[in-house]
Amino acid sequence: MPAARRFLVRGLIAGLVAGVVAFGVAYLIGEPSLTAAIAVEEAGHPAGHGTEMVVIPRALQSSLGLLTGTVVAGTTLGGVVGLLSGLALGRFGALTPRASTLMVAGLGFVAVQLVPFSAYPPNPPSIGRADTIGYRTALYFVLLGISLIAAVTATLVGRRLRTRLGGWSAFLIAAAGFVVVWIVAVALLPGYDEVPPGFPATVLYDFRIASLLTQLSLWVALGLLLAELVHRLVARSLEPRLATVDR
Repeated sequence: MPAARRFLVRGLIAGLVAGVVAFGVAYLIGEPSLTAAIAVEEAGHPAGHGTEMVVIPRALQSSLGLLTGTVVAGTTLGGVVGLLSGLALGRFGALTPRASTLMVAGLGFVAVQLVPFSAYPPNPPSIGRADTIGYRTALYFVLLGISLIAAVTATLVGRRLRTRLGGWSAFLIAAAGFVVVWIVAVALLPGYDEVPPGFPATVLYDFRIASLLTQLSLWVALGLLLAELVHRLVARSLEPRLATVDR
């Protein structure tokens, strides 16, 4: 099996398991806040935008539908992180396979999830105007693109500086550069606030925190499991070489 495919397969496996973990967190922590937000809308709260006909039962949405979404997202993400972990292997000095894989997952969480969240956090379905969906989506992906480019640039700069300044100094400089780009991008990009007056602040806060915790659980589970799988893959590939040296 080609090396890239081995990392891909392990990433898919780790992502699938991480998707199940994220489902558990979303169901236990996220569903109560989502249910509360829907109740606000259905009760005719001034924040609501009217009740729409629900085609899929709510019970199915919060169980099988949610599980399907987290598993598909986790598996897809796992495949990408698995391939990137293979590319990162051996390219960051003395980092072990576990450490380099965890670094990829950690950087991915910050760049893909935390940076966009800091400027455009998610809102429950009862918040947001239909005519601004395209505008809001475009802003989100612009910030996501900036974040990914900054993350890749910081990684490459850190690698180049490591040989001259050492690993720790190179990391601090690269991380500081990434944070500066993050702050400037969030400050310059336009914002929007479509939370209607009177919407319960606790419901909105709980929903956003639950969304962040769900994503965090997905990335943590993915990173930990993939790190172990990559470690075992590398250790297994080294066994024949060690056996040959012993002879």
